[in-house]
Amino acid sequence: MSTNELYRRTATDVVGLLKRGEVTPLELIDVAAARIAATDGAINAVPTLCLERARDHAKRLMASGEDTLLGGLPIAVKDLNEVEGVRCTHGSPIFADHIPERSDLMVETLEARGAIVIGKSNTPEFGAGASTFNEVLGKTRNPWNTAKSVAGSSGGAAAALAAGQVWLATGSDLGGSLRTPASFNAVIGLRPSPGRVPHGPSDQAFNTMSVNGPMGRTVADTALFLDAMAVQHPEDPISLAAPAQSFVDSVAACPPPRRVGFSPNLGIVPVDPEVVSICEQAAQHFAAAGAEVVEACPDFSEAIDAFQIIRAQSFATGMAGHLRDHYDLLKPEVIWNIEKGLALTADEIAWAELARGRLYHNTVRFFADHDLLLCPAAIVPPFDVDVRYIDNVNGETFDNYVHWISITFAVTLTSCPAVSAPAGFTVSGLPVGLQIVGPPRGEVRTLAAAALLEEATDISSQLPIDPREP
Repeated sequence: MSTNELYRRTATDVVGLLKRGEVTPLELIDVAAARIAATDGAINAVPTLCLERARDHAKRLMASGEDTLLGGLPIAVKDLNEVEGVRCTHGSPIFADHIPERSDLMVETLEARGAIVIGKSNTPEFGAGASTFNEVLGKTRNPWNTAKSVAGSSGGAAAALAAGQVWLATGSDLGGSLRTPASFNAVIGLRPSPGRVPHGPSDQAFNTMSVNGPMGRTVADTALFLDAMAVQHPEDPISLAAPAQSFVDSVAACPPPRRVGFSPNLGIVPVDPEVVSICEQAAQHFAAAGAEVVEACPDFSEAIDAFQIIRAQSFATGMAGHLRDHYDLLKPEVIWNIEKGLALTADEIAWAELARGRLYHNTVRFFADHDLLLCPAAIVPPFDVDVRYIDNVNGETFDNYVHWISITFAVTLTSCPAVSAPAGFTVSGLPVGLQIVGPPRGEVRTLAAAALLEEATDISSQLPIDPREP
């Protein structure tokens, strides 16, 4: 394979080439830049590039001779996470010209471990909404069908991976922002446990709802990226120490599950019948590997109301100033979410926190008898790129812009790690992901299950793809 074709290789393979000196970080920057130039006009996944900064970093890394985990691998960083000296819009006109003076904690960690940032992946305004469009950088299109959405909010990251623009990409997840785009683009998106990947510096330093996490084209790549991200950081009070054994090694050694719970809808939300069928078939791969697959899940009956309250409280805490000072620059959905938070009563907030506690303990009891929980990662396949959000499925109408991702945000409340892995394709060729949820702090078991599914479906071998017009 020629140097120009290296974008087709996995991150794990390319890091191996870097460590053996068979390719240089500078050469890989050129490969990624060429692939972005060839494909981003069709999908708009990485609209902000920082190639000269990347080359300067590569030269410093090569001159130092330091042996780092990622060895100088180019990556994309979501446009919610700040990179020193690189425009960070947060998808908002308020920050259209914002140039941060310091990088996010996760970015600092990754750069210290040999990642080279080459650009910022597109995201919806403040990451709010599960379809990637904003007034600053436009909409991102799905490489599997450029008339379709990439979901959100890590939509640019997922599309960039599927199209081979980068080998790894960072994402973040509050209600499903790593998982839903992974489903729509046939890549891997892991929502890790709160604290597994440092976040901030943030005024909401104790927030356990929104997390940073890794995205890749394969499970092994995603585990490698998690190893590069995981660190205990003094500026993140909930951050966890990295495990003694790497995620890469632990995932490879993890035995298959023995008992798995599958739910077509978590008992709370309608799901497109074709999606249910594909995910049911994917669950049977675990049965073929020797697991008992039963229809079961924790009781999520209070999850929708609890999540909406806790999310709204977070919006009010973090963005009330934007509502006051920049009302005319906010999209309607963000205004609604902030105003909902400001209108909450103490009784509502108290109920939501107690409901979350009940769900957590119920989930712990579930995992006493089950190794995993499986369900769809999204309730519909990729939809029209011009649709802002899904408001109706199977005749059931939703009254707000995030209700349709309740199958992922319900899992957020549990703090359990969850991954979206490719499960199959619709009759029209659109990707569908299976959400695999592990026990508390069970990233290893979760990723190992995703690896089992990956081997069974072999979908990862189809990536990357050239953007496909409808």
